[in-house]
Amino acid sequence: MTLIQNPIIPGMAPDPSIIRVADDYYIATSTFHWTPGVQIFHSTDLVNWELLTYALTQDEVNLRGTNTPAGIWAPHLSYDSQTHKFWLAYSHMQNMAGREFNADSFAISADSIQGPWSAPIYLTSIGFDPALFHDEDGKHYLSILEWETRDGYQAPGHIVIAEVDLEHGGIIGNWHRVTTGFTTRGCAEAPQIYHHNDYYYLLIAAGGTGYAHGIEMGRSRQIFGPYEPNPTGEPIITSSPQHLFSLGDPDAGHFERFDPRAPMQKAGHGSLVQTPTGEWYVAHLMSRPLPNKPLNPLGRETALQKMRWTTDGWLQMADGSNLAKLTTPAPSDYSSPKQTHTADIHTDFTAKVVDHHFMTPYHQQTTDWVNITEHPEHLRIYGQNSLFSQFNPAIMGTRATALTYTSQTALTFHPTHYSQTAGLGLYYDANNWLYVRLCQADTEDRTVLRILQAKLGERIDHRITVDIPDGHVALKIDYHDGWAQVSYQLPQQAEWSVLEAPIDVSYLSDEGVNGEPGEIGGFTGLFNFIGAVDAYQHVSFADFDYYTVKNYETEDLTHE
Repeated sequence: MTLIQNPIIPGMAPDPSIIRVADDYYIATSTFHWTPGVQIFHSTDLVNWELLTYALTQDEVNLRGTNTPAGIWAPHLSYDSQTHKFWLAYSHMQNMAGREFNADSFAISADSIQGPWSAPIYLTSIGFDPALFHDEDGKHYLSILEWETRDGYQAPGHIVIAEVDLEHGGIIGNWHRVTTGFTTRGCAEAPQIYHHNDYYYLLIAAGGTGYAHGIEMGRSRQIFGPYEPNPTGEPIITSSPQHLFSLGDPDAGHFERFDPRAPMQKAGHGSLVQTPTGEWYVAHLMSRPLPNKPLNPLGRETALQKMRWTTDGWLQMADGSNLAKLTTPAPSDYSSPKQTHTADIHTDFTAKVVDHHFMTPYHQQTTDWVNITEHPEHLRIYGQNSLFSQFNPAIMGTRATALTYTSQTALTFHPTHYSQTAGLGLYYDANNWLYVRLCQADTEDRTVLRILQAKLGERIDHRITVDIPDGHVALKIDYHDGWAQVSYQLPQQAEWSVLEAPIDVSYLSDEGVNGEPGEIGGFTGLFNFIGAVDAYQHVSFADFDYYTVKNYETEDLTHE
């Protein structure tokens, strides 16, 4: 029996929404303050996945100034078999201060998964995590969390359902409050509707986005309910199967549920898909922490669990438990011996377009600051704001996908002002990063290599410097379990030289950063990046020869 190895999509790929159209599977995931917005992955076998495209590529949303962890949340992908259209619903979380959680939700559509996508249709601002359901009678329904702000009321609120007008936008009729959760874990969110054997099934996330996360289920003969809960009274998938009562807790990390022995944590927020041969799977988010630490640098990743229907019509994991595993049986018709995908990245910029794995925080990639044509076979990046900026940082980043890896580049840069820099780094958000960069010496008479760091918004300028006489150098960061070793190689050198002792960067993780007050930090994930800064005239540029990320994760993924 072939086993699927989880995560199927490593690195920042949370809140997966999975569908199948004919023989193709697609998963959409959240992107928060990163652009392009909404990653869409593709597979033909549920085992091997690749990044296919993005949905929000034309400045449909303005993410400048976005605080961690707001931005684009929980996209829901669906396919209307009657109109043969793909639909994507998403929330733009704009404010989390005061736990008000102001989000606008929209829907876009396309005839092809690769677009072009329509202009956004406004749906509601009642809460977040919208999902569309296309019923057999041609009606469309929206399910979403209604965010509760009143003192003394069940937080975070009700799951609500309403008929929706997908032609003009907006809600038809009234919202129907259907549940605040199907177990005692509380924090019900991310509702998704499915129809199976005369029942409407409501799949929801529960327990908060932390270590008590899980997936719950209820069912009803009518789409507006009433919904009866799964008779087990427990989640159908979780990393923390012990009974938990946390009603009234609007959201929590539940650090008491952290299991230092478990390689998979936080399993929850899932969606359901059926294969052509009638097998069932749930795609869900998960995290892999640093060894013996409740810190998750890679953010929330995507995993799969094989499911089955019980004789009394309830969904459960194929092995009869509710504990998420790092392996699950592949579909019965899968014939390849093993997974073949890799999360390694190598680009030498010889193509006519920039590698689509690159993402940028807070604003779009535009040719006025990043291009691949001005210096052929190089990526040219013009410096913009400092890396502390939430508006226009000139960063080209890729998701970190392993707990041990090497990122590497070579660049040429000639700063003429002390505010001009360029280099390689690790990035979580504008307050938390590590940047090894070419810059002017403090005496403004030569180019040097130094490390600049941001930790919880504090600027830390490392004093060790190395002269770079001709402005060209290769840079390398070896990342291992939360530690970063920075090395460099000058053109005349045969070997790499270490710049300084390894740096503790374990804080570049969901739990280690300073997100909105009242939150546990963030829930996005670590990125590797190349970039440039010019707070002088925005005219300096760096030419990058190549960009490589090589993963060296060696732990046995079949260990449970």
